[in-house]
Amino acid sequence: MTPVRLTSSDLSDTKLAPLDRAKQLAATLLSERSEASGALVARKLHEVLVALDAGDRHGFQRYLATEFQPDGTALRAAAERYLAEGTAEAAAALARAADPPRQELLRRINMAPGGTGALIAMRSEITACLRGEPELRLLDADLRHLFTSWFNRGFLELRRIDWQTPAAVLEKLIAYEAVHEIKDWDDLRRRLAADRRCFAFFHPALRGEPLIFVEVALVEGLATAVPPLLSQDTDEAAARARAARADTAIFYSISNCQGGLRGVSFGNFLIKQVVEELGAEFPQLKRFSTLSPVPGFRRWLTQHREVVDEPGAGSLRDIASDGWCHDLAQIEVLRPVLMRLSARYLTRQPSIGIDPVAGFHLGNGARLERINWLGNNSPRSIRESFGIMVNYLYDRDTIEDNHKAFVRGTIVRSREVDAILEGVGVDEADIRTNSIQ
Repeated sequence: MTPVRLTSSDLSDTKLAPLDRAKQLAATLLSERSEASGALVARKLHEVLVALDAGDRHGFQRYLATEFQPDGTALRAAAERYLAEGTAEAAAALARAADPPRQELLRRINMAPGGTGALIAMRSEITACLRGEPELRLLDADLRHLFTSWFNRGFLELRRIDWQTPAAVLEKLIAYEAVHEIKDWDDLRRRLAADRRCFAFFHPALRGEPLIFVEVALVEGLATAVPPLLSQDTDEAAARARAARADTAIFYSISNCQGGLRGVSFGNFLIKQVVEELGAEFPQLKRFSTLSPVPGFRRWLTQHREVVDEPGAGSLRDIASDGWCHDLAQIEVLRPVLMRLSARYLTRQPSIGIDPVAGFHLGNGARLERINWLGNNSPRSIRESFGIMVNYLYDRDTIEDNHKAFVRGTIVRSREVDAILEGVGVDEADIRTNSIQ
């Protein structure tokens, strides 16, 4: 396409329709050679984009995705040169020719104040359209490629969130919490008490906007149920005493805050750095573990009924309704069956599919430590995993070996999990029942 150049007077021209004006500014921004002028055009384009309605924003996204392709003639010539020469220089020239101008345009859009946030919002918005409009995947891929570079670990800042953190950030924690809803300010205050910790990653381009945060409980022993961690105990002196006695840090909630950054990994860095922070602050801590959901378990069981081939499996036909979790007789019947099936689900070969939460922690080098019956009785947990929760243990001495084993297809697990897989009774495996609260 031939770039359209605008004069300074054109930058304030309001005669064009908003979408056409955005397109013209984008073409001019890409063709601009002066850094100062480019920054001016980028700011003006950002102002226009912010004012677009949903339909025009979508039109601009399609424009970005379908225009600004590599020059076919130059790309063909570079490919032929590489095939003929096979040199590093020819390979570099081919890479430059294959780089779509769209990526350079996105880099220049990012020059405007607020440009990074606008691009993140753009990617979040196009996510819902990717299946029906595959051409948008080019734009999505370019944004993800750029974000991976812009949001690498070297640019991230780890901050502890406490009750002294600005209210604007605390409000975002309430809004972004994706695992265990924060009901109100009192609930948030409990989660920031002396025996709790909350850490988040921030980026200089998004000041005051957390990218991801983790909530931690300092406890004695391995926590196996969510309700005690979320209890409304507001006695600060008692909380400080619990923190001093704690020997275990439980990571009970990890929430990604920016939908437009999906696929850009922060969580593995976050957990490992928080482990180091907590170990320095509380030298007495002996264990670092999660208490995690199993969001794919019920869906897997529904789609693979053929796996239900063991004693008591017929009882699964009785759980079409979620009321079973309030019936003690049904609980006792279903418990051993669902525990065995969940163990099978969590220890399958990663190559044939793995629970997303399990894949995250096991891939980071954690060990599948414990499967907890009715560790969470919230409606969402019952609906997704029959209330089952899992402890993934992060042992600093074995993280690397566990990660390598996972890459080779081995799920590193405890003897307790092996006992469940082998059909030993849950009580014999020393997995205690968590009471319905």
